[in-house]
Amino acid sequence: MTLAPGILIAAPRSGSGKTTVTLGLQRAFVRRGLRVRGLKSGPDYIDPAFHAAATGAPSFNLDSFAMPADLIRGYAAYAAGASDLVIAEGSMGLFDGVRAEVGQTGASADVAALTDWPVVLVIDVSGQAQSAAAVALGCARFDPRITVAGVILNKVASARHERLVRDGMARIGLPVFGALGKETGLILPERHLGLVQAGETADLDGRLDRLADAVTASVDLDAVLAAARPTLPAETRAAPGVLPPGERIAIARDEAFSFVYPHLEAAWREGGATLVPFSPLADEAPPEGCDACWLPGGYPELHTGRLAAAERFRAGMRRFAETRPVHGECGGYMVLGETLTGADGVEVPMLGLLPLRTSFAQRRMNLGYRIARLREPSALGPAGAELVGHEFHYATVLSEPAGALALAEVTDAEGAVQAGTGHRAGNVSGTFFHVVARRR
Repeated sequence: MTLAPGILIAAPRSGSGKTTVTLGLQRAFVRRGLRVRGLKSGPDYIDPAFHAAATGAPSFNLDSFAMPADLIRGYAAYAAGASDLVIAEGSMGLFDGVRAEVGQTGASADVAALTDWPVVLVIDVSGQAQSAAAVALGCARFDPRITVAGVILNKVASARHERLVRDGMARIGLPVFGALGKETGLILPERHLGLVQAGETADLDGRLDRLADAVTASVDLDAVLAAARPTLPAETRAAPGVLPPGERIAIARDEAFSFVYPHLEAAWREGGATLVPFSPLADEAPPEGCDACWLPGGYPELHTGRLAAAERFRAGMRRFAETRPVHGECGGYMVLGETLTGADGVEVPMLGLLPLRTSFAQRRMNLGYRIARLREPSALGPAGAELVGHEFHYATVLSEPAGALALAEVTDAEGAVQAGTGHRAGNVSGTFFHVVARRR
């Protein structure tokens, strides 16, 4: 069976406008009547929610460092089998990843090679003209596994500027599919982890339609569609390996708890689990009919007062944890702790189920892959299981007792031992990293 074609929207570096172009293309093709699926290369957990809003269909992450090749091919084939077009979005620069074997670096180029999707480069041409062609040529020739089909120019200053850049691209024989002005990137608001969450973005549908209007007016959609290639079929789709922690999983879901990988939830459902959402900000306790509870990441630092005052939530979580497993990731982990200090410098009590105090008043970026070998059984799996996750936050740990029970032994992608391994206390566990997949 021939699967739907796909393309990968990538860039030479971060901040070039990949997300803007990706969302504009996704919504523009949906408005043409195509069934479009989005996918995200790398561990970013914000962009897939925007893909889902733009296309009306779920978007999964594809990560060549954290996932085996057959899982990536399987998810790509799954998306292609349920759509007319797959528009995937890269992360960082096209070849940016960790030091690892070729094909397993986490770079967007690995995903393009595994799926056989051509790359459309988004190039921020501000401050340059013909020189942009040299950058594009380098991207096109750097990795023989991939094909760069063409470019979309971003932040074009004037008609003359566009002509000069196009002249450079003509010299290297690389098609220019379109050119966007500087104002297009202002349509979606940003915050410290990237875009403001999809669920919080005011008039999101209207913003996506305006992006689609700008892309439709400035990009040759027919040329982009013609550049897409059929997705390679996959014989099997390996499971992510993170088993559902229960048959009915209470999962916090509101503005404070929103970062959970869609592929993980899908795998739990395929494993027979039912996910039951509840809202801590609405002072809801985890439903009593559930046998596990999951607190995802998000922005609890923006809602410390409401969380501290949510007595039904706090009491319900404590009752739940007495008899059933509870796990928190990143923001959820901090809420499981004793206190959380917001950006305003005010320290407020949290659930007190894990022995740590955290703060956003003293900001420090923590970023990178995490490989964790579980010391203790928990909602993440049995003792000895090896998981791959990703950490991205600005929180600092103010204190944790010296004798606290560490959940796992954790290293980064290059094998360096990492502090802040997470904790386990009774039925409760938590980590700063978000689990992507299980290695063994």
